[in-house]
Amino acid sequence: MAETMIPLFPCHELDETLDFYQAIGFEVTFHQKSPYQYGVVERGDMQFQFFRMKGYDPKASISACYVLTDDVDALHASFRAGLKQTLGRIPTRGLPRIGALKDMSYGVRQFLMTDPAGNNIRVGQPIADSFAHSAVPKERYARALHQAVLLGESKEDPSAAARIIDHALAADGTPTPVQLVKLYVVRAEMAEQLGEPERPAEWLDRAAAVRLTEEERQAAADELLRAEDLHASL
Repeated sequence: MAETMIPLFPCHELDETLDFYQAIGFEVTFHQKSPYQYGVVERGDMQFQFFRMKGYDPKASISACYVLTDDVDALHASFRAGLKQTLGRIPTRGLPRIGALKDMSYGVRQFLMTDPAGNNIRVGQPIADSFAHSAVPKERYARALHQAVLLGESKEDPSAAARIIDHALAADGTPTPVQLVKLYVVRAEMAEQLGEPERPAEWLDRAAAVRLTEEERQAAADELLRAEDLHASL
C-alpha cells in the first residue's frame, strides 16, 4: 500500500500565491479559474494545493505543514535565491517571508517560510536519532541561546526570548565570540518581530563588530547569513 498526503491551503489571491511558488522553483501543474479558483504547485515530491476563499485574511492564518528533506541547506539556498531574484531582496518580515536556518533542540535543522496567503511551511532535516528535546545546556550562554531560540521559534514568544538574551548579556561573564554573534543576531530577530524600529540595526551592528577567526565564522555561518538578510530588509 502506498499513500500520499497533500496539504490543501486557503488563499485570498490565487494568482499571487501561485506566482510566489513559481518564484521559488515550483511548477504550476493545475490552475482552475472557474467554477471556483483552485491551483496546484509541485517541486520534486512536494505538492501543495490552494483554493481561493472569499474574505480570507492571510494575517489571521494558522495553516501550516512540515516538509522533511535530506538537504535543507540546499532548499533554503534555492528558495532564497528565487525570492531575491524576483523581489530584489530576501523578505524577513510581513508576507511573504523566509526565516533563518537553525539547529533546533528537537533534533532537526530547519527554516520557516510563510507564503503570501499566510500559510506556514516548515522545512526540516533530521540531525539526531530522536525528535525529543535535548537537555537544556548548563553553560550560561549556551542555555540562553537554547531557550531563546525555542521560545522565539517554536512558541512564537519574541518578548520572552528577548528577555532571556538581555538577561544573559547583562550578567557577569564573557561569552565566546561565536556565542556573542549568535546572541546579537537572535536578539535582532526578536527586535524585528517586536516592531522595535531602531533596535534591529543596533544589534546587527554589535554582531558585525565582533572579531571572528575563519573557524569561528564557519561556526556562526547561519547567524551571519541571517544578519545579511535582516540588514537588507531594514
